[in-house]
Amino acid sequence: MSSPKNVLLVFLASNGGVDGIQSAHDGENQKHGLKNLVNRTAGNLIKKTQFAIPPLALMILASAEVEGIRQQICDLRFEELPLDAPWDLIAISVQTGTASQAFRLARSLRDQGFCTALGGPHVTLFPDSCQPHADVLVCGEADDLWKKVLEDLKTGTLQPRYTASALPDLAIPRPVRAGLFDPSRYFTTNVIQTGRGCPFSCDFCNVHVLNGNRLRQRRIPDIVDEVQRFREQDNSIFFFVDDSIDASPEYAEQLFSQLIPLDIRWFGQATTMLGQKPRLLETFARSGCVALLTGIESIEQQSRSAHRKAQNRATELARNIITIRQSGISLYGSFIYGLDGDTLETPSAILDFIRHTGLDVPGINILRPNPGTRVFERLREEGRLLFDPANLDAWRYTFGQELLYRPKHIDPHDFIDSYCTLTRKIFTPLQSIRRGISAPAAGAAVTLFNLFYTYLYSLSRRDLRLQQKKSL
Repeated sequence: MSSPKNVLLVFLASNGGVDGIQSAHDGENQKHGLKNLVNRTAGNLIKKTQFAIPPLALMILASAEVEGIRQQICDLRFEELPLDAPWDLIAISVQTGTASQAFRLARSLRDQGFCTALGGPHVTLFPDSCQPHADVLVCGEADDLWKKVLEDLKTGTLQPRYTASALPDLAIPRPVRAGLFDPSRYFTTNVIQTGRGCPFSCDFCNVHVLNGNRLRQRRIPDIVDEVQRFREQDNSIFFFVDDSIDASPEYAEQLFSQLIPLDIRWFGQATTMLGQKPRLLETFARSGCVALLTGIESIEQQSRSAHRKAQNRATELARNIITIRQSGISLYGSFIYGLDGDTLETPSAILDFIRHTGLDVPGINILRPNPGTRVFERLREEGRLLFDPANLDAWRYTFGQELLYRPKHIDPHDFIDSYCTLTRKIFTPLQSIRRGISAPAAGAAVTLFNLFYTYLYSLSRRDLRLQQKKSL
């Protein structure tokens, strides 16, 4: 009888956000020893506040059962690669922001004699440029495809590239294993996905490109069972990771009505249109929803139209947000400043909007023209990108630490000045405490998020000022 094949699934740490803060100009700031020490200490503290969540994609792959195959997940945010084990395949999940890092790691592993595979969003969008960096590529949603890879590994017939021929039917039961991670490392390990696909086509987003415009949903009994199984391993809050958990109101109503008896607490992502669905909003609140992230993006109707953000009208946003908060649910509102309809008057409008609606956690992002999105192609054609489009390192930093393009109606110097002024006014220790006190729910988490952002945006301002002096 042949010995089992061992597979390691690797998730990479990014250079920002909950993975720990790092300046985009660390190499130039080595002489500032005290400042670097403060940044490193703050980054470590942010990691220990446990806002990180496990990588669901790797949880799904690790749950695929093939006789004679043993799988293990390594999250490099919290542990070192266990290279003392005889791995038959090491597979790395690749986002565009971690692509250079993934390629370097794959090269090092191959030099040490390991067989490597690359998969994930970046590989799916750009397989040809990824092919030289690994022995195997896995392109597309790999729910079913991964079993084929494992079967071929077992028989010694691995192929250079595997591509999903169609989007998986999510109605087919594929139970995700609970207990794959140490709960003490994460904000929660209760990560649930009810469906994929997005009916909208915002030009700065690649969800509809990767997962299609048609909603594909899992069977509600399978999700209820998964929630029950996960709760046995980790009694903390649940995170429903769907991009818009309210995209199908009828489905969401049925699902969360059935979750009411389980007495869980949960957060997720929804559209502001939820504020116009009183029955569903009440069901969310009764089923234990304490917080939602919503993509406001812009309050300028011209910007919403320019970037195909057609979910609702700008005039409805404030009323919807106030209604959601009145139901007892805290809101994280994500803005993008610098869209094509924005002007130097936009920051004042954003400030007024935040004050009027009482948003619990504002997120002020700079447009990131990621490869694979329509906005990337358009800005490249218009000559507005401020970097070499082939330079993968341009996407390493995720929280407004670099301006990657020329805004349409704002000079880059003026844009950085206005962005820095805006974030300085929004994020202060006092504002953080006030938002936590006034939050409808999860006040402690709201306070911590705002304090986290107070530090993060101070780093953003420093990095942007350095870019301003250096290259603009």
